[in-house]
Amino acid sequence: MPEGPSIVILRELVEELHLESAFITNVVGDTTIDKARMLDQEVVSFKSWGKHFLICFKGFSLRIHFLMFGSYRINERKDRPARLGLIFENDELNFYTCALKFIEGDINQTYDWSGDVMSDEWDPKLAIKKLKENGESLVCDVLLDQNIFSGVGNIIKNEVLYRIGVHPLSTVAGLPPGKLKELVKEARLYSFDFLEWKRAFVLKKKWLVYSRKVCPMGHPVEKESLGKTKRNTFFCERCQKLFS
Repeated sequence: MPEGPSIVILRELVEELHLESAFITNVVGDTTIDKARMLDQEVVSFKSWGKHFLICFKGFSLRIHFLMFGSYRINERKDRPARLGLIFENDELNFYTCALKFIEGDINQTYDWSGDVMSDEWDPKLAIKKLKENGESLVCDVLLDQNIFSGVGNIIKNEVLYRIGVHPLSTVAGLPPGKLKELVKEARLYSFDFLEWKRAFVLKKKWLVYSRKVCPMGHPVEKESLGKTKRNTFFCERCQKLFS
């Protein structure tokens, strides 16, 4: 599943085409949404919120969620039909294996940018407040809660918890105040590290425990499906302390 930094990269790539104020000349794809609604429409802006890529028009926006295996192509196509293809005068955007939904009205009334770890409006104090309201939850679950850490996915979850030395089965309430602040801080810091490494095509080389057999200290890395989501969780029993 593409995480927040990957969606930021998509937004940046599309913005380089200077398609703001451009008109859509054709809409194709096997989606069941009303494709004709976007035909001849002018693009106002492109935005990203967490794992959502947003194409904004006057009065409505299109939300694209890439789910687990979604992908895109810019000015090229795969050898199978796209879920949605947006054709401009000189460019085209093609999206595959994704969920599409129209968002009505002002996009700023739907999305809280202060909850997006990649946003300039990110509010760490608000994140801490939300965490305290979920004190009995496991840290491996809250890091994936898009209402608290929009954009954080499974890779970021695993790497952040190793960075701060916290066992994934720790509860939020069990974390000392300093660790709680560290959790919030590192969720954002690692997301921007992820972005930098993804741009440089070295992300996998930088993983400390995700998909690893041993941690940087040479200890065995455990792999279990933990939390409500049962997502794969990689952790080191010796380097990461259990707070409960």
